[in-house]
Amino acid sequence: MMAIAAGWILILLVGGGFALDRTLTNLVERNFDEQLEYMLTAMISSAEVDFGGEVYFNRTLGDQRFLEPNSGLYWQISGEGFEDYPSRSLWDRTLEVRGDHEDDAIHMHNSNQFADEPLRVAERSVYLPGSDTKWWFTVAASREELDFQITRIRSILIWSFAALAIGLMAMAALQNWFGLGPLRRVRAAIQALRSSGANRITEPLPLEVEPLVEEINALLAHTEQQAEEARTHAGNLAHALKTPLTVLTNAATARADDLADTTIREARTMQRHVDHHLARARAVGRRAVGHARTSVDQSAKAVQRAVERLYPETRFDIDTKHAAMVAIERQDLDEILGNLIENAAKYGGGSVFVTIDIEPESEQCVIWIEDDGFGIPLEKRDDIFDRGARLDTGKPGTGLGLAIVRDVAEIYGGSVELNESEDLGGLLVVLSLPRASEQAE
Repeated sequence: MMAIAAGWILILLVGGGFALDRTLTNLVERNFDEQLEYMLTAMISSAEVDFGGEVYFNRTLGDQRFLEPNSGLYWQISGEGFEDYPSRSLWDRTLEVRGDHEDDAIHMHNSNQFADEPLRVAERSVYLPGSDTKWWFTVAASREELDFQITRIRSILIWSFAALAIGLMAMAALQNWFGLGPLRRVRAAIQALRSSGANRITEPLPLEVEPLVEEINALLAHTEQQAEEARTHAGNLAHALKTPLTVLTNAATARADDLADTTIREARTMQRHVDHHLARARAVGRRAVGHARTSVDQSAKAVQRAVERLYPETRFDIDTKHAAMVAIERQDLDEILGNLIENAAKYGGGSVFVTIDIEPESEQCVIWIEDDGFGIPLEKRDDIFDRGARLDTGKPGTGLGLAIVRDVAEIYGGSVELNESEDLGGLLVVLSLPRASEQAE
């Protein structure tokens, strides 16, 4: 910010200083030229030609410097065939006259014909009454005073603009310092979080940084929630593994005859717990990455193709007329739908219906998965979500499908309910997932 401010200040001051220098310099030069033009006009109006053809003044020029040798102010009248008529101030010097052309108007130019004295020259060619000779009237003045005034003006401009630049940069630095003060207070508040053990920024801060503080507090709350979930998962996993490990230890200590069978059974139990918590951990990690967007239509059709290979005799009917986008990662949606559709094909009577419904004003996408099986009794619908719970032990499985479905759906802010299908008579699973935002879509 300071570099940008300094750059613009320098650009504007240099540009403005150059423009002001040219304006003031032109004004000083113009004033100087007007004085020479006035003297030249006075010379021409006072000049006459005598009977011998020589030019003379009918009245004396008023400036005393024309009479002082080397005074810095000179005049001269030149005509072809006549000697130059110079002012006394020229003494033994002569002004160079360019007589190869005519100047009907006063012509101003600089001259270095005097080595030690640069001149500003005003000249004009005139035909005087009673004479056919072209006379050159020339007035010259030393540029010493003019150059001194210009140098003085430029010195004042340089020092003034330098002081102005320093003042503006100092003001910009102060503005940045005070303007960024609230951010330093936010930084100090964040540092205090580590030392004080607080979990939120509660210090009153200016309105400009309140949105930032709110986002930081939201991030802290999100991180705290994730840490709490991680502690809960670790505790649940430890608790779930404690019993199988105790059983294995006791069986091994007692050298039980069925030690091998016990080991296999308890190892499978521990594997189910590990798979369940790994699925939850993966879902939490993917949720924290960012805004997810997944097409329910594409995921459902991909799952249908996979399940059809396992249960080719099952008839699938998927209503995907609604192009719904949900805020969930594709892998997690595939896992949820895969568990639900596979269960419907495995435990149903041969028909599986999947319907996707979205309400225009609703923030949720509702997915119905129905089968024509025997369903689940009302009193056991809550227990079926427990880890390892299975109603039909005659078919292969781990009993983790619905538990994973519920946990992953809740991680993303969704829900799962079990009801009875009115159309097919079997189980109806109502899966509700958050829709992707319109801005994301």
